[in-house]
Amino acid sequence: MENIVDLRKPQNDIKMVYLAEPYRIRVVEPVKKTTRCEREANIERVGFNPFLLESSEVFIDLLTDSGTGAVTQNMQAAMLKGDESYSGSRSYYTLSAAVKDIFDYAHTIPTHQGRGAEQLYVPALINKREREKGLERAKMAAISNYFFDTTQGHTQINGCRIINVPTEIAFETKIHDNFKGNFDIGKLLSVIELVGAKNIPYIVSTITCNSAGGQPVSMANLKEVYEIAKRFDIPVVMDCARFAENAYFIKQREVGFQDWSIEAITKEMFKYADLLSMSAKKDAMVPIGGLLSFKDGSLSDVFQECRTLCVLQEGFPTYGGLEGGAMERLAVGLYEAMREEWLESRIQQIDYLVSGLEAIGVNCQQAGGHAAFINAGELVPHISPEHFPAHALACELYVIAGIRGAEIGSLLQGRDPKTGKQLPCPAELLRLAIPRATYTQAHLDYVINAFKELKLNAHKIQGLTFTYEPTALRHFNAEFTPVT
Repeated sequence: MENIVDLRKPQNDIKMVYLAEPYRIRVVEPVKKTTRCEREANIERVGFNPFLLESSEVFIDLLTDSGTGAVTQNMQAAMLKGDESYSGSRSYYTLSAAVKDIFDYAHTIPTHQGRGAEQLYVPALINKREREKGLERAKMAAISNYFFDTTQGHTQINGCRIINVPTEIAFETKIHDNFKGNFDIGKLLSVIELVGAKNIPYIVSTITCNSAGGQPVSMANLKEVYEIAKRFDIPVVMDCARFAENAYFIKQREVGFQDWSIEAITKEMFKYADLLSMSAKKDAMVPIGGLLSFKDGSLSDVFQECRTLCVLQEGFPTYGGLEGGAMERLAVGLYEAMREEWLESRIQQIDYLVSGLEAIGVNCQQAGGHAAFINAGELVPHISPEHFPAHALACELYVIAGIRGAEIGSLLQGRDPKTGKQLPCPAELLRLAIPRATYTQAHLDYVINAFKELKLNAHKIQGLTFTYEPTALRHFNAEFTPVT
């Protein structure tokens, strides 16, 4: 098989100690190497969209960390206790009790994944605003530090605009700051005044903030946002796929929390929201599963509407698209996610990869919780945003080394649903998401060496234009051709 010269060479020039992982690997999955000619044919066959590749055609898969990592032996053992009753499953009450214990949220609906929770709470909260205030959806706008792509899509498809108010330095990749995922409080207040509080069905606090590069949000910022929301009678949703990583960063970086446990920080964070929406495929490490949970009875009408929608779209509210064994596994995974030694090891991997890329002159967003975010706009400045520089870079990375990543830029940002115009994007980033407990230091060295090869001919990479453009979440299924 054809390989790149020195692609597996250890990165001895990286001046950091790589600590041994605090786990043992007992089950392995074989992967296949391919030739460059095969990869060139593969990427052309799928319309230059790495999402459409077969997994067997990928050597190192960094497309996402969602449901792609390892599970623990405790999680796997828990599946054997699954109660598969259609309603009132014992496994549901095990999961519900875990949510109450960890987050102090009393009412839980399990879903098949995060977007399953979004398709319940998004229309329910918009309906509540429309019903109580007599408003037109066209005037509504939901706010976030930065919306995840599916949250944005569900909001827009329900006739509501989205407004992001990230901190000013969120996308300045050359600036380091402890909490680049924070809301800009001044912008938040300005948007509430401009749109009108009654026209805002919800505020979403995204922890960590994926679209800003996996950057954490401080406890002080979460609290201030919640206090503002309460003042204006706006519900707050905690979008918390990576809640444990955010808690770890608070412990490491925020004054006053150094002696707190991850469990205590987690419980404190969730005081500052009214409901949580979780893709449990991230920090909770499950291959499938999500949560929609409400803190108390203050949104009882929304909770009941979500239960009704759940029957139509997910399943009966005490299984919500999950088998009993999957709920048992998720209940354990929520606890496993908060193991500090595992969080330390995971975040070390991200730091190692980002440091290695920076050492060879590849500018990245500062290391966050789950991925390296490469500044593609800087690496291929000759490609304009309308020709998707980060996506073009992802295709080239696959051709060079069989590595699959994902664009976080203009392609993902999409078009204004009313005007059809491309929405402005604050940065053109290529995300390399690291699945949990799946890859080793040698794999990360392979990625770094692949970028050495990529940099040599980055000026020759061509931009891309659509041959097929879906109307929503286009990055998943779009097809392209190179711009000549």
